[in-house]
Amino acid sequence: MNYKKQEIQEYFNDSIINYDKEWIENNQDDLHHEIFNTDYFIIGSYKAKQWMSDEAFNIIGFIKEYEDCNFGEVYTDLSDPEKVVNMYAYIIGEEIVNDYINKLEVA
Repeated sequence: MNYKKQEIQEYFNDSIINYDKEWIENNQDDLHHEIFNTDYFIIGSYKAKQWMSDEAFNIIGFIKEYEDCNFGEVYTDLSDPEKVVNMYAYIIGEEIVNDYINKLEVA
């Protein structure tokens, strides 16, 4: 799913500039957690509902599939729009961070 992936990419780009190159190189395993799990991507239910728009059910299905595959069950409170959006950003963030790290290794 690529819904608003560019917006999540921009969030990552805005966040990564707060870390120096040495920290990034030494903490590649923690980079995803640091950027996508120590702060909220979206704050507030109203803002989260607006962000999801008519993709809410697709996002919820995407999260359910991800959590079932990775954890064996769903942990995200799917009735809370803020938690849904932030979990979605967390999942998409994994791909963004992996792409970033792969580019570092090539360079």
